[in-house]
Amino acid sequence: MDIVITGRHTQIKQKFRDVVEGKMNRVTAIAPDSQRVQVVLTHEGNPRQADSAQRVEMTVWAGKTVIRAEASSADEFSAFDKALDRLTLRLRRIRDRRKDHRRGLEIDPVPEEVLVEQSKGPAEPENPDNSIHQDAMASDLGPGQSVEVQVGDTPIVIRRKLHIAEPMSIDDALYQMELIGHDFFLFVNVETGRPSVVYRRHGWSYGVFEIDTPAHGKQHGK
Repeated sequence: MDIVITGRHTQIKQKFRDVVEGKMNRVTAIAPDSQRVQVVLTHEGNPRQADSAQRVEMTVWAGKTVIRAEASSADEFSAFDKALDRLTLRLRRIRDRRKDHRRGLEIDPVPEEVLVEQSKGPAEPENPDNSIHQDAMASDLGPGQSVEVQVGDTPIVIRRKLHIAEPMSIDDALYQMELIGHDFFLFVNVETGRPSVVYRRHGWSYGVFEIDTPAHGKQHGK
């Protein structure tokens, strides 16, 4: 498995690199089909955020699936351990769900901390931090790329990202939520052809938004 370690606003120390590489056997033990893992360490310079100054984002490419997890802490080693724990938990859930599908068992509701994304494969990122120049337009973004733009002189930063929405059922979209720790997932409903969003409400309750236009609705007599 290829291991790529990069830093944002910080330099990667050899000790951190050694710790990361030394613990990657936890990933391959659960997901032996893992082809590539990317670890991004980000330093937050705001002294008010000292307790979460180091953020670690981990992305694993396994076949056509992408699994992500992230965590923050006061130091990079603690942040990495937390992110790795979350990542391996999601990998186990995915592995167990695949086993249950093969056995024909009924699947329990989607657990906490869930959200997913499909990938065409472990393509190399355009640059280490998977972002592009902030002056770029949304039309210039490639799949998975993001851009951050500051609003005037305010501290507000808006992040824009291009997501390729795959046609799938609502059940499949909820399953995809198991791979990435967000609270929503964008997809195209294969039954209606509409752009849709599944999102977490509370407990085991979920919601679905479907997007349509007035013109499209009139064409279908709505």
